[in-house]
Formats: sequence, structure tokens, C-alpha cells
Amino acid sequence: MKKKMLALGLAALTAVMSLAGCSEKTETWTVTCPWAPSGVAAMVSQKAASLSNTYSDKIVLVADAVKGDAATVNSWVAETKANDSELVFAGEGLFSITSILDPAKMQFSYDDFEFVENLYSSVFVMSADAKLGITSIDELKSYMDQGNQISIATNGATGSEAFLAAALFGSMGYGNQIKIVAYSSAAEAAQAVAKGETNFAVSHQSQILETYQQNGVSIVCAFDGEDIADGPFAGVEGVGKYGYPYFRNRCLILARKGTDAKKIAALRELYDKILADQSVSEWLADTMLLQVDTMTNDQVLEHIENVKSIVNEYKDLVVQ
Repeated sequence: MKKKMLALGLAALTAVMSLAGCSEKTETWTVTCPWAPSGVAAMVSQKAASLSNTYSDKIVLVADAVKGDAATVNSWVAETKANDSELVFAGEGLFSITSILDPAKMQFSYDDFEFVENLYSSVFVMSADAKLGITSIDELKSYMDQGNQISIATNGATGSEAFLAAALFGSMGYGNQIKIVAYSSAAEAAQAVAKGETNFAVSHQSQILETYQQNGVSIVCAFDGEDIADGPFAGVEGVGKYGYPYFRNRCLILARKGTDAKKIAALRELYDKILADQSVSEWLADTMLLQVDTMTNDQVLEHIENVKSIVNEYKDLVVQ
């Protein structure tokens, strides 16, 4: 009888513990992407959200893309309080470019956020009209030394791509020979050079890949410290090898300032598990031509300051 009572007691205790576990609240976190709903960041955010329930039974991520850039983040900051289940993306475009060129657009600063994780890292490349036959920094220098005036397609007039172009040609000593031509989307800018509308373009690798494979453009260089190691652009020279300035495009996942540290840690752990998933890392590398690039808060601050220094030095070539 005692054994039977003990068994019943253990069963009851197990049931209570099970019910207690099941009653733990599952939080749904909405992740706002303030850029194009069909763009790179929105696609990666959706991919990450789709795997959130695979790696957590406590947190569900829901991707939401609303184009608006600074305006979207302004609204997010104004409407979101600490510990609200809301996340937002931002990057060097806001913290390092808009903050210098048009600070009135921003009703926030980095201090309004808690850093969770960097979603990915993108190394931009510069493509050239195939007829020019330029496939290296040395060939680019030879072409520019002839006094050629050139045009460079970028996504927007003052985006990351425009500043990378200005920093490269400015640091090479050809700043007075360039004209930056702004397009309304990254895809349009990437295709402009193949159509003969511009001599060069700066874009994400994925946005110029098809045109490159069809021999519509050549690839001149990558905006990174070393040559591209893998993928269809493997071997493309990194401008940093020559001492020219550069930065990667990064997508920072942020919560509202004051959000509980345990929540931040749980979110970071979830994102790190998702980014470590082989299917995700392979999809990022092979399909999106992006890199997993987890960061610390100090590394983020260093990234922001590096881009700010480039913007301050070359803004006269961009804003004319």
C-alpha cells in the first residue's frame, strides 16, 4: 500500500511540475525592419523568424518589414517602452550617416537601445562596365590616371554604397573625377552599370551576381580588409590591402533601452543558435552572399565610429 501511495504521490508531483512548465509564458517578439520589405535585411529576418520555434519554446520571432528608415525607427522608439516585446533593426546608415548629414531626421541615438546581436555582415563590391575590362585595383588606377571622368551608381544619394565609392576614389586621389548617380533601389543601382547608364556601381554581391555571370560587368574590388575568400567572387581584391578605407554593411538587432538583461541574454542566445544552424549559414553564404558575423557591443561601437570617420572625411564628395 505504501508503495502504491508513493507511486501516486510521485505521479501527482510529476503532473504538477509538467503543468507548471506548460504554464510558462511564451513571448512573441515582433522584429521591425525599417527598410524595403523585399530587401536583404527583410529576407534574412524572415529566415531567422521561421526557425525561432526550432530553438526556443519560450520566444517566438515575427518578422515585420515597414519601409521608412529613420521615420520608422523614430516611431518605434516613441511607441516602445523597456521590456516591450519589440525589436528593431538599425545600422551604420542611421547611426553613422544620417546622424551626421541630417541629424534632424533622427529622434533617437544609439543610447536609446539595448544591443542584442548583429544579424549578418555584407561585403559590398564595385562592378564596372564590362567594356572597360577593369578587374583589379591596379587596372582601376591606370584607368583613372588617364584623367577619365566617371559615374558610379549607388542606392540613394547618401547611403553606405555612396560613401564607400567616395572613400575609395577620394583616398586614391581621384575625388574630382567622380560623379555619384543615385538610384531609388539597390537593384536598380546594381543594374545601371550593365545597361551603360554608369561606368561603375557599388552593390551587395547578390545584387550583381546574375549580371556578372552573364558577362555584363566585371568586378573591380571588394570593400573589405582582405580578398573575398569564398563564393562566386572568390579572389576579388579587398581595398583594405592597399590601405584604402572600408566598412561592412551590418544589420543590428536592438531592443528598447532598459529592457531586462535576462531577456536580452535569452534573445541573443536564440539568435546565436539560429545563426549557428548549418542550413542558415549555408543559405546566407550561398544564396544571399552574406556572412554570419556575431558581435559584441564594443565591436558595434567601433564599427559606428569607423563609419563616422569615413563620412566626415569624404562627405564633400557625396553631398555636392
